Amino acid sequence: MIEHDLKFYLKKYFGYSSFKEGQEEVIKALIDQKDAIAILPTGTGKSMCYQLTGKLLNGTVIIVSPLLSLIQDQVEQLRFQGERRVLALTSNLTYSEKNYALQNLHTYKYIYLAPEMFQNNEVLARLQRQKISLFVVDEAHCISQWGPDFRPDYLELGKIREKLGNPLTLALTATASQQTIKAIMSGLKLNQAATKVVRKSVDRENIFLSAFKFNNEQDKLEKLFDLLNTIKGPGLIYFSSKKKANEITEKIKAKTSLKVAAYHADLDMNDRFIIQHQFLDNKLDLICATSAFGMGINKENIRYVIHYHLPGELESYIQEIGRAGRDGKQSIAILLYQKGDEGIQQQLSLNNIPDNQMIDYYINNKQQFAETDNESIQLLNKISNLYSSKEELQSFFLQRKRQKFNSLQQMLQYVDTNECRRQYILDYFEDNKKIDHHELCCQKLNDDLPLKELGLIFDENEQKSLKIEEFYKIIDEIFRT
Repeated sequence: MIEHDLKFYLKKYFGYSSFKEGQEEVIKALIDQKDAIAILPTGTGKSMCYQLTGKLLNGTVIIVSPLLSLIQDQVEQLRFQGERRVLALTSNLTYSEKNYALQNLHTYKYIYLAPEMFQNNEVLARLQRQKISLFVVDEAHCISQWGPDFRPDYLELGKIREKLGNPLTLALTATASQQTIKAIMSGLKLNQAATKVVRKSVDRENIFLSAFKFNNEQDKLEKLFDLLNTIKGPGLIYFSSKKKANEITEKIKAKTSLKVAAYHADLDMNDRFIIQHQFLDNKLDLICATSAFGMGINKENIRYVIHYHLPGELESYIQEIGRAGRDGKQSIAILLYQKGDEGIQQQLSLNNIPDNQMIDYYINNKQQFAETDNESIQLLNKISNLYSSKEELQSFFLQRKRQKFNSLQQMLQYVDTNECRRQYILDYFEDNKKIDHHELCCQKLNDDLPLKELGLIFDENEQKSLKIEEFYKIIDEIFRT
């Protein structure tokens, strides 16, 4: 039983005086040994829900996350905060590193892993021997078969949870409809009557929403550089390809005075760590990142997020623009859409979904594909066990293609809408909040941005003052830990 007020421990362990929206409600439920599903908007510190709870409960916290890059970034952030008892149990470990980690699991407070790691019998057996205080499923919407971010390995987590002794469980996501909440309950085998559901609005009021449409890339580039020379930073630009992230990074270096770096899967762990901390320490003004890697960036004062390419669905878009304005101050999200950009997403998302011909061949030659690097076959290996017939399998993948296509159409409608962009997003996520639209809420397609009214015009003197302020903040955090 926790005798002190939770704010006492929040201050003691993390240095914060107050909780962000939803955090305290979730933590109280967990302390009372109630399973919880938390739907909290990006930027509200979902990870604090299990990090603080972990400090207050005896045992190990297991955190399941779908992205290796996100796992590594979260582990590095915990270590930066002074927590040394943290492990990323992933395929990035060498044989000797993994063997050492498994022999010493009891020494770790927080263990992060991707869901496929549970398929390793030794890993599962070792985890079964631990005293697990909390089982966390991050990005829990991935469990929904009809959601755009579905991960087949997430379907096994209910069985895994049972094998681990049904530990206290927390499911976290920023975006979930009622249908998705039901899928999470069912997939994790949670008792609906006994599970606390904490749901807050997906709306981030301090992020101005905007979009621009172009006929060609030259016009898009001109707009990008106009924005970069005008908007107050720091900033983050998302790309759908590593090649384009590198290309634009070099153009920015050549044409502006901004300190910029590319950030994606081709970088080794050491370079990623250096770039992250240069950005956190304000030694970089801007990062050009691919989507998966940009999600690991956790810097409170990002003032703008620009999408150079069209995201595949609103779920991803909301997650990604949520990197902005985590300090609560005014920020902006800008989507630069060039006609034909949707082709990139169609190639990325649809090409890996097997067609009927591939499914036929797979069914007749299944034994040949026990081990393969082909993403479509890997997907078939995981899904085929869930369906008893070829027709059911074909129907599933047809539905997936339709869902991906519909998600992309919703994204295009967001670009073209002449209605309130904020209300469009809320309606999409079945959020009951109603917006009283005004000029500092969002922009109609291609309208000028009210940057002066938003207080987002670049000011060189203000930037110098900010860097001094951030320096003292970092020094304070170092000595506090």
